Amino acid sequence: MEIRITGPARGNWQNYGKLTGNQHHCHLKKGMPTYVAVWSEEKEAITVEVTYADTHEKAPY
Repeated sequence: MEIRITGPARGNWQNYGKLTGNQHHCHLKKGMPTYVAVWSEEKEAITVEVTYADTHEKAPY
């Protein structure tokens, strides 16, 4: 909901990181296994799409 309201860049989230291009990620749970969410943005359509949410080991970055 916060991404929807204030945009995809989440500098106020402790485990957020900007990836290359228009991709972002955030570690959702630390420990073993670590879970991460990856999302991308399209400026023209003002769209944010979550492209991955699973363990860190399988993350596409």
